[in-house]
Amino acid sequence: MTYAISMKARRTAAALAAGLLTALAATAQTTEPLHTCFLYSNPIGESGWTYQHELARKELVAAMGNKITTKYVENIAEGPDAERVIRNFVQEGCKLIFTPSFGFMEPTLKVARTAPKVIFMNGTGYKTAPNLGVYNARYYEGRYIEGVIAGSMSKSGTVGYVGAFPIPEVLQGVNAFAQGMRSVNPKAQLRLVWVNAWYDPGKERDAANALIKLGVDTLAYATSGVSIVTTGEEKGIYTLGYYSDMSRFGPKTNLTSVVQNWGGYYIKVVEDVLAGRWKSDNVVGGLREGMIKMAPLNAAVPADLRERVGKLEKDIAEGRLHPFAGPVLDQEGKVRVAAGQTISGADLANMNYLVQGVEGLLPKP
Repeated sequence: MTYAISMKARRTAAALAAGLLTALAATAQTTEPLHTCFLYSNPIGESGWTYQHELARKELVAAMGNKITTKYVENIAEGPDAERVIRNFVQEGCKLIFTPSFGFMEPTLKVARTAPKVIFMNGTGYKTAPNLGVYNARYYEGRYIEGVIAGSMSKSGTVGYVGAFPIPEVLQGVNAFAQGMRSVNPKAQLRLVWVNAWYDPGKERDAANALIKLGVDTLAYATSGVSIVTTGEEKGIYTLGYYSDMSRFGPKTNLTSVVQNWGGYYIKVVEDVLAGRWKSDNVVGGLREGMIKMAPLNAAVPADLRERVGKLEKDIAEGRLHPFAGPVLDQEGKVRVAAGQTISGADLANMNYLVQGVEGLLPKP
C-alpha cells in the first residue's frame, strides 16, 4: 500500500512538474523582447557623436541578448523629418525610443504626448514628460582639461575653436576650455568661429584653415567630423578632439580627446524598463559616472603635464575642482560667478555668454 501511494505521488508530482514546464515555456514564448529604437542626426561614420551612440547600441545588444531587439535610422535632419521617423518607430512597435540630439527634443516631446505607453529618451534636451526622460553629460569637465593642455602646449598662446551652435551645452565647452587654458596661461586667447552645423566636413575644414591663417597653433572644436583633426595633422597643428578618440586621425598632432561613453547608461535604462522601475528623469553624468573619459595622451605631451592632467581628472571626478569655480568674468568684465562660489546648475543650463579670453561673438538670433 505504501509503495502504491508513493508511486501515485510520484506520478502526480511528475504531472505537475510537466505542467509547470509547459506553462513556463508558453510564458517564455509569449514574452516579447523589448523593441528599442534609435534616431541619429548624422551618418554613423568612423567617429563623432552618432558613432559613439552606435557603439553604445552595440554594447547594449551584446549585454542584453534576446531580451531586446534594436533598430536605428541615421542621418535624419532635426525638425519635421525627425517627427515622421519617430512616429514610424511607434507604429512599428518600438517600446523604447532613444533620440540623442538637442534638435530632436521638440519632435520627441510631440510624439511622446500621443504615445503614452512608449518610453522616450532624449539626449541633451531639457523637456520631460511622464514617458519622456532626458540625459546629458558634463562635457565641460573634459573641455577644461583640454584647455589646460592647450594652454600648456601652445607656443603662441593663441588657440582656435570651431563652434557648432551657440546652445548652452556648446557654450559650456567653449568657456570651460578657455578657463582651463587661462589657468596655466592668463594671457592666452581663444579665437572662436561658428559654422552653425553639427556635421559639415567642408565648413569644418574651411573654419580650421581660416583659424590657422589667423595665427593659431592649436585647434579644438564642437562639431562631429574628422576634418579639423586631419587638417591639423596635415599642417602640423595640435588638436584637441571631441566625441571619439581621434588619435588615429591625428597620430602626431592630436593631443587627446574628450570621449563620450553611453553604453553603461543605455544598459541601465533598458534594465530599468524591463524591471518596471523606469521613471522620467533628467540625468547628467561626467567623469565620475564614466559618461565621459579622456583619451590617452599623445607622446608629445611632456611628463610633467601628464602628471598634472591625471591629477585634474581625479580632482574633477571627486569634486575637489570645478571648471566654473569663481571668479568667472564674461567678455565685458561682468562677474558671472563670484570668487569663492561655484556656478549653479540653473546658470550652467542657461549659459548664454562667453568668458574673458574668448575672441569671438555670439551669433544674433
